Amino acid sequence: MSARAAGAPGAVGAAPRAWLGEFIVLSALWGASFLFMRLGAAEFGALPAAGLRVGLATLFLWPILLRQGQWPALRQHWRPIMLAGLINSAIPFALFAWAVMHLATGLTSILNATVPLFGALVAWVWLGDRITRLRWLGLALGFIGVALLAWRAPAGVGLKTGHAGWALGACLLASSCYAVAASFARRYLTGIPPLATATGSQLGATLGLALPAIWFWPAQTPGLRAWAAVVALAVLCTGIAYILYFRLIAHAGPSRALAVTFLAPVFAVFYGAVFLHEAVTPWMVGCGLVIVCGTMLSTGLIGPRRRTGAG
Repeated sequence: MSARAAGAPGAVGAAPRAWLGEFIVLSALWGASFLFMRLGAAEFGALPAAGLRVGLATLFLWPILLRQGQWPALRQHWRPIMLAGLINSAIPFALFAWAVMHLATGLTSILNATVPLFGALVAWVWLGDRITRLRWLGLALGFIGVALLAWRAPAGVGLKTGHAGWALGACLLASSCYAVAASFARRYLTGIPPLATATGSQLGATLGLALPAIWFWPAQTPGLRAWAAVVALAVLCTGIAYILYFRLIAHAGPSRALAVTFLAPVFAVFYGAVFLHEAVTPWMVGCGLVIVCGTMLSTGLIGPRRRTGAG
C-alpha cells in the first residue's frame, strides 16, 4: 500500500537497528495487501471487500483508541478525519480491489509506488511546495515509467485482458487519492494524534462504503479462504500496518517511512509469483525501477537535500 497521512512525527533520529525490523515488517504487510485483495475481491467483489476491510479495521483499532485515551481528539476533529477516510481509504481501497481482479498484483503494487509522484504535484499546486529542476526531472522520469508500463501492461493470470487499461487507470486514480489525502492531512490534520486519525478515518471509510457494500453483496456466500483474506487484509495490512507506520514515523522520520512505498512492491511481486503464479517480466521490473528512481528524485530522497515546505 502507499505512505498514508499521519499526524506530526515525534522525536526522530534513532539508530537504524531500532526501526529496521519494523520497516521490513511494514513493507511485507503492505506488499501482502495486494494478494489478500485479490483473494477477497474474487469472491466478495470489489466494494464488499473494501467495505469489510475498513469495517473490520475500525473494530480492531477502536479498543486501542479507547485504551490510549484518544477518543476526545477524535470527537473534537471528527469532520476532517472522517472526510480524510473517504479520500484516503474508501475510494482507493475500492479502486485497488477492483484493479487486482484485472491486473497482476505485482503490477498494481508498482503503480501504487507512484503515490509520492502525485503527492509532489498536489503539494505544489495546493500547498505551494517548491519543485526544483531535479524534482521536475524525477516527476517526468516517473511518469515516463508509468507510460511504458501501461504500454505493455501484463494482465492478471487467468483473467480477461479487456479491462487491463481501465484497471491501470483505477490504480493511478487511487494513487492520486492518496496524494490528495496527504496534502489534506498536512492542511487540516496536523497535530491530531495519529491513532485518532487512523481510527476515525477507517470509521469514515466504513460509513462511506456501507451502502455500496450491502448493495453489491454477493448472492453466493464467499468461502473460508475469501473471509480469511479479508480479515488478514483488515487486521494485518490495515490495523497493525497503521500502528507500525506511525511508530516508524516517530522513530525514523517521515522520509524513511515513505521509503516503505518502494520496498512493498518487492514483496507484492514475490507473493504474486509464489501464490498466484503471476509472471514477472523484465519489462515490468525495468519500468518499476524507472518509476522508483523518478519517485525518489521527485521526493528528494536522492539528490541534494531540499527544504520542506510548511504544512
